[in-house]
This record gives sequence, C-alpha cells and structure tokens, in this order.
Amino acid sequence: MLGTTVTHRRYVPYSHAHYAGNLVDGAYALGLFGDVATEVCIRTDGDEGLFAGYSSVRFVAPIRAGDVVEVTASVTRVGTRSREIEFSCAVVCRGNPERGPSAADVLDPPVVAVVATGTVVVPG
Repeated sequence: MLGTTVTHRRYVPYSHAHYAGNLVDGAYALGLFGDVATEVCIRTDGDEGLFAGYSSVRFVAPIRAGDVVEVTASVTRVGTRSREIEFSCAVVCRGNPERGPSAADVLDPPVVAVVATGTVVVPG
C-alpha cells in the first residue's frame, strides 16, 4: 500500500478558462487531485474513501486551457484508516498559438503547476 502511485492525464478544455490568458483557476487541479485520490483508495482499500483535507497546497505555475496535465498521487503514509498522499499536477503539453491556431508542443521537461499533500480516510 505504501508507495502506491496512480497517474491520470487530462486535456484542459477552453470552457474551463476563467481568467485572461486562458488561465484556469487553481481549484481545477484540486478537483483532479480528488479524482486520482479516489482511484488510489479503490486500489489500496477497495473503497472510494473520503478526502479529509489538505495539509499543504502550492500553486507554482499556471495551468491554461489547451494544456494536457498529468496528475499523480502517491501514498506516503498509511494509518489504520487514513492515508497521506502526495499530489503533483504537471503540464505535459501546451498550445503554441505562435505556430498556428491549433499548434501545440510536448513539454520536456513537464512544468509542475501544483503540488499538495492531503489525507484520505477509508472504512475501518
């Protein structure tokens, strides 16, 4: 169970842009963290579990509409009913309108946008 890691990838649609420059609000990444945490709980405990809270969240780079993000969750601590999880949301592809209206690039290395630590609880 300790070290279990789950990764999801998702295209960020333009309908989620809220700010100038097609920026997406930080809550978008937190929603994705909830999704990947659910899969972690299913894989480790056979139950969707419940998200208890975050002990830290850092927004370190923007997420924009048109990005492809990779969200990773890794179990770092296992209690009787709780699991501490480290989260990361990295931009792996980004639109490049200077090359054309639908042009995009693979980012190598990816740009880490959000990191967090959270706790989930599962039935005992």
